Amino acid sequence: MSDIITGVLLLAGALFVFVAALGLVRMPDVYIRMHAATKAGTLGAMLILAAAAVHGADLGITARAVAAIAFLLTTAPVAAHLIGRAAYLGGVPLWSGSVADEWGASPQQTVLDPDTLEERRTSP
Repeated sequence: MSDIITGVLLLAGALFVFVAALGLVRMPDVYIRMHAATKAGTLGAMLILAAAAVHGADLGITARAVAAIAFLLTTAPVAAHLIGRAAYLGGVPLWSGSVADEWGASPQQTVLDPDTLEERRTSP
């Protein structure tokens, strides 16, 4: 029975990792690609780690898998947010089909000056 559960978890994890990779290739801008990679990639990795824990059926393996899953759950959203913020402040444009730019609602935009690494205001 554990082999069936392991196989299902591995297939589901591989499917989510594949969808994340497909999202990186097919999505139009860095922000949407980052979202696809973070959400689907994290879930896929967690399912694969769960499959390893079920297959190993050992306390040490399960503890390591749970620790890795907890690490992914705490670091992936923070990393995605910081990468997105750095891209936005660096001036990476949104996709032309984007419907909202909540940070750029003001007439001036804050960007990161690459020479001094300080924020500066620019007009659109």
